[in-house]
Amino acid sequence: MRRLVLTLLLLGSGLAHAAELPETDWLELMPKSDQKALEAMPEIDHNTPEASGTFTEKGGLKQSKGLPAVMYSSKTVASMNDRHIRLGGYPVPLESDAKGRSTLFFLVPYPGACIHVPPPPPNQLILVRYPKGLKLDDIYTPLWVTGTLKIEKVDNDLASAAYALEAEKVRVVQEADL
Repeated sequence: MRRLVLTLLLLGSGLAHAAELPETDWLELMPKSDQKALEAMPEIDHNTPEASGTFTEKGGLKQSKGLPAVMYSSKTVASMNDRHIRLGGYPVPLESDAKGRSTLFFLVPYPGACIHVPPPPPNQLILVRYPKGLKLDDIYTPLWVTGTLKIEKVDNDLASAAYALEAEKVRVVQEADL
């Protein structure tokens, strides 16, 4: 009995990290056919109109014409619908509360998406709803977002997304996470 109690105490000390969901990979949100198309895609030229703009301009996250079809893909993975996930990414703020905390934002897989490089395809953009809000210093701050993922087409002046997530927890990635 004593050994069981000691084992439980030792295991309990690591429960904070063990309770966190494993990380979902962005590629899990993309059908295999899209993954293969991305692998075969030619190098993208960064001298685009987006390079001198910002994500806040109307259509700033929209795809420019002439990119390979996979860059416009809104194909989703059905098994991801209603899945409880933890995903790392970068915010593109859309709305904030009276205290300046971001309550609605797009989550993208890499920093600076849409500023100096073409934006990700819609199946690599997630609209995050987080009523609690999070104070964001800048869009280069990596985040962990945990919540329930939904297949939901979102199309606004800024971007098109194929998924939405009702976030229960959003936190800045810490050095200890890496």
